[in-house]
Amino acid sequence: MLSRRSVVTILIVALALVAAGCGNRNDEQQTASRTRLTILAEDVPTGLDYDGPAVGIPTSQTGMVNLMEGLLTYAPAGQNDEGVRLLDFTKYEGRLAESWDYDPATLTWTFHLRQGVVGCEGASFNADDVLYTFARAKSVSGPIPLGWFEANTAGIDGFTPDVITDESKRELGDEVTKVDDYTVKIRQSRPPSQLFLPVLAQWAGVLIFDKETMEANKTDKDPWSHEYTNNTNAPSFGPYCLKTWEKGSQFVVTANPQYYRGAPAVSEIVYRKVPESANRVAALRSGDADLVEHLTPKEFHALRDADGIEVSGVIGNETLLIHLNWKTKPFDDERVRQAFAHAIPYDEIIANGYAGQAKKWESQISSTYPGYHRPAKQYGTDPAAARELLAQAGFPDGRGLDRFGDALRLTYTAEKQSTLGPIATVIQASLREVGFPVELDPIPQTQFADRLYTKHDLPLALDDIEKAVPVDGGYALLIAHTTYGCCANNGNFADPRVDELVKAANVETDQAKRSTLLAQAQDILMERLSLLPIVEYKTQWAYRDDVQGITWHPENSLRWSDLRAGG
Repeated sequence: MLSRRSVVTILIVALALVAAGCGNRNDEQQTASRTRLTILAEDVPTGLDYDGPAVGIPTSQTGMVNLMEGLLTYAPAGQNDEGVRLLDFTKYEGRLAESWDYDPATLTWTFHLRQGVVGCEGASFNADDVLYTFARAKSVSGPIPLGWFEANTAGIDGFTPDVITDESKRELGDEVTKVDDYTVKIRQSRPPSQLFLPVLAQWAGVLIFDKETMEANKTDKDPWSHEYTNNTNAPSFGPYCLKTWEKGSQFVVTANPQYYRGAPAVSEIVYRKVPESANRVAALRSGDADLVEHLTPKEFHALRDADGIEVSGVIGNETLLIHLNWKTKPFDDERVRQAFAHAIPYDEIIANGYAGQAKKWESQISSTYPGYHRPAKQYGTDPAAARELLAQAGFPDGRGLDRFGDALRLTYTAEKQSTLGPIATVIQASLREVGFPVELDPIPQTQFADRLYTKHDLPLALDDIEKAVPVDGGYALLIAHTTYGCCANNGNFADPRVDELVKAANVETDQAKRSTLLAQAQDILMERLSLLPIVEYKTQWAYRDDVQGITWHPENSLRWSDLRAGG
């Protein structure tokens, strides 16, 4: 999200919207069944390569999932009381794969691929596209080798960590093989990972490329077409085809007329950048937009009573948490961490920070995920308990904490000031009341991300971005709470008991036993506060009241092929 613009810039944006043809709805949009929708967000895709630098950007993820297709996905599971369609994260349905089966004797999955699938460039889908996608992942040739990481997490044989350091091991071997044009075998390592199907059902790292088009755009310096996918297109077999892409402006797609599930009801989507959320609200109210994303909680709340507009949402996997860095004093003391937790004004954050559209988060796994467990140990707003714990730690009434001044700077992204600023302020006031001399420290998003997600050196950080995808409790604990799970242990938590419990859970085939292992890990995490969970808040969308089909997916990107309008 960009910083606040001047009045002049706001006027320029408004004029640009009119000039682009969205100032008044055209005749086609006024028909009973509209075939063109305008969607506004804070940005448009900056890249389309999931092994590239744009992979962590939500609007880029939206572009990828609407152009590309995976082997399988989660099954539908009805809808919530706000009309948002939900998914069943324990069941799967085929996409480019029609069916699959597993042979435990050989640790091998066999995927039977769908026939008659045609991509946007006219290429027919077959086993070669699957092999190409996994070979590209194993090449670790992109700047962010997410494809390799997801295959490694899924337990696919050969996708081991030494692929990163040993160039001789980067060629795809017999771990992924073609039986015939519409049959592929994938072998797991021993023991098999319980994360295999969840990884393949999620969006990142396993979306299938159109090999023919990718190879037509490779170069000697870029044999895997990273430059092409990051700047031009992501050729695949999805429901939409890219029409035009102006980075920093708009991203226009048209329905793939040969999409194997039938052409989407909305034949054209205009995804446009309007940086200021207030301007997105104004465009929706005036009819210049059909759907808007990523508003502040208060803006969504205000739109719930607007004529001709609907707001819906779901408690999915978006959370607010605080990282208390275990390698930084005074947070290396468990009593200090627990005192901090008892000082948080949870109810006030829910009521005012999120306009009531949130609930207290009571574990380190989203409550919607398989494997979630609510530990007995919980932290409510209890200033007396916070003061008592601080006294036990040697800081009665907070005396002595001032020598840790730099560590008591609550850091968050400056670009999210409109949402996080008021929340940080009430947290600061409550912490000061019990003796924590906390100062607020908003910093640029790029600096925040580098320090928290790469260097892991922020002592105290307020974070509303992190979420685990795929949807699985074992995956969530692996990446964020173990010493061996890659990249998201941002508070430097370490407990060998948790390492062993998660490792055992992710190869346990008995689901009851697996759930017990994950529950034991969550009990330890909540007692020791690997991180401080605060609230789970709603993922929300605001849209014209004739738009239907809003479906929540765990990366929080809408699938435009789910949508329809009018009629």
